[in-house]
Amino acid sequence: MSEQIFDLVIIGGGINGAGVARDAALRGLSVALIEAEDFASGTSSRSSKLIHGGIRYLENFEFKLVFEALSERKKLFEMAPHLVHPLRFMIPIYKSSRVGMFKMGLGMWLYDALSLFQAPKLHERLSAVESLARMPSLQPDGLLGSYVYSDAYMDDDRLVFETLRSAAEAGALAVNYVKALGADFGPDQKIKAVRCRDQMTDKEISLRARHVVSTVGPWTDEVGSNLLKGWKKILRPTKGIHLTFEKSKFPLSSAVVMGAESRIVFGIPRHEMVIVGTTDTDFKGHPGEVVATAEDIRYVLGVIQEYFPGARITKEDIVASYAGVRPLVADGSSNEGKTSREHTILSTSEGITFVAGGKYTTYRLMCEQTVDECLTFFPMDLRTGLKDCETSRSLNPKITQGTQAQKDQAVIELTQKTSWNQQQAETLFDRHGLEIFDLLNDFGFLLSPVQIEARHAIKNTMCLHLVDFFARRMPLFLALKDHGFSLRNEIGEVFAQELSWSSEELKNEQKKLDEYAAHELSWKVAL
Repeated sequence: MSEQIFDLVIIGGGINGAGVARDAALRGLSVALIEAEDFASGTSSRSSKLIHGGIRYLENFEFKLVFEALSERKKLFEMAPHLVHPLRFMIPIYKSSRVGMFKMGLGMWLYDALSLFQAPKLHERLSAVESLARMPSLQPDGLLGSYVYSDAYMDDDRLVFETLRSAAEAGALAVNYVKALGADFGPDQKIKAVRCRDQMTDKEISLRARHVVSTVGPWTDEVGSNLLKGWKKILRPTKGIHLTFEKSKFPLSSAVVMGAESRIVFGIPRHEMVIVGTTDTDFKGHPGEVVATAEDIRYVLGVIQEYFPGARITKEDIVASYAGVRPLVADGSSNEGKTSREHTILSTSEGITFVAGGKYTTYRLMCEQTVDECLTFFPMDLRTGLKDCETSRSLNPKITQGTQAQKDQAVIELTQKTSWNQQQAETLFDRHGLEIFDLLNDFGFLLSPVQIEARHAIKNTMCLHLVDFFARRMPLFLALKDHGFSLRNEIGEVFAQELSWSSEELKNEQKKLDEYAAHELSWKVAL
């Protein structure tokens, strides 16, 4: 990376950095991307894991934002059907609810209209009796009825990795654990290079660039201060936390939207767990140190117990928690809940473009607009030979759910060629589609499913640490009651082989995994 001059050097390996890298590389620009920690280790793996228009933004009259998000939702269904899955959402309405049945009904029609009536399924209105029939553990007292509508859930971290893989196939170079330290400028005060440190070797390198893009989310003000003198802060960061539960303990027939004060808390059933969140409070600390507190846990538990007394959920039922920081752009709103989720693209005369704010759902559009903005800094002769934006096409044609008949045939073939049972074969096919056969041919047919996942993570997604695997490459930490630690030796064996770890290095990696768990679940001591 230090040997050439890049059209774009991107700082930040979350979804926006990955999206800009893919967009720019597909257009024909030379691209380098650096990430200080692991890819997606910040906000991009700590979201509510929803692809949605944002029903609550209608109340703030943010119709453009909702329309854009619903349009992008449709594109993501087509781009990544293995990562973005349709999901029904129920909004129970009580006598005490701030929004009644009539007003919510208008909102539902508007939501469907803004999707151009192309949602997987249009909304429906349920009586109180019908609502309880679908969701038996729901609070019956004062229930007027409910509305059920369509949105989607997704694998946020895997969407980053697949986007980066697509960017790399188009020619982009991307590395994790490389931190930006500062910038070098020419006599014309235009940026010429980004100085950075390889955190694996402690070596400092310089990446030469025609233009630089910052996609670091809640670290925007920190990176802005490092790169530019006189940087003025633009963010109003807010903190959001989520709890995870086993599906058997908290069975939900659909996702549920729970109104709490001025916030919304979702209950989201996924294929491997149930997620409940999020909170929305101003955050003043360092983004890398954000963690759920005992107060946060009590708040979310209280919402669950209010809406689902029949489920009898207690703190002992919590499998795990995670916390993240939203990089909202300060707009003078009276409280964090009113702060707009619109994104901001800000360019400086020095040749640096900053991207902040926005919703995960609209990342593809944000990245297209960001590359368009960057190109205004390039001479016409360089722009002439570039392609138009192509990011609406499939992220990975081999990873597709295909028809049920194709899946059934693949599962039969997998169980015949490996020692996997039918459920394991179905899970691996759902996660990797037809690419699972490439992985088996590359890694061997005798490995367990989790060892296949580990080798794939190392070889194809630059996974360098056990924490990165347990927290992001697979949902082990969040979904399993033991956080997947019963598999640590089986997984550690693969990492030690692939990355040539000594026994001491493997022990150190396992120790870091314990420290990660202790940090993420530190609220247990105080609760």
